[in-house]
Amino acid sequence: MTHHATRRTVLLTAGAAGATALTAACGGNGGGGGGADTGSATSGPDTGGGDLLRTDDVPVGGGTVLGDEKIVVTQPAAGEFKAFSAICTHQNCLVSTVADGTIDCPCHGSRFRIADGSVEQGPATRPLPEERITVDGKSIRRA
Repeated sequence: MTHHATRRTVLLTAGAAGATALTAACGGNGGGGGGADTGSATSGPDTGGGDLLRTDDVPVGGGTVLGDEKIVVTQPAAGEFKAFSAICTHQNCLVSTVADGTIDCPCHGSRFRIADGSVEQGPATRPLPEERITVDGKSIRRA
């Protein structure tokens, strides 16, 4: 028995393939450091070993969102590094940017201060939880 594709089968198959392609295109993280100037959540620079990133990848007065690790590393003042969960405390969205002294969530507009993770603008009411890191020379690692 010969099986012929119907118009519905072709459209459904094409739709699924298109959705897969769209998901792949939108879901990529583009690599790189992604910080205050790029406004993207990324997997961070390739530092090798257990390093999260290098100190040079975190701008003073800004930060870098590491999407794969779900952590954001900030540098509120030169040589002072802080780390927080990159999961917004409002509805668990991944924060996306660090700009103008805040860590920003794209879902509902919550903003958190880079120095302590406290809420600058809601709807979030709880600060971002602090993550423990160590800085060894130019390497930043989880503690």
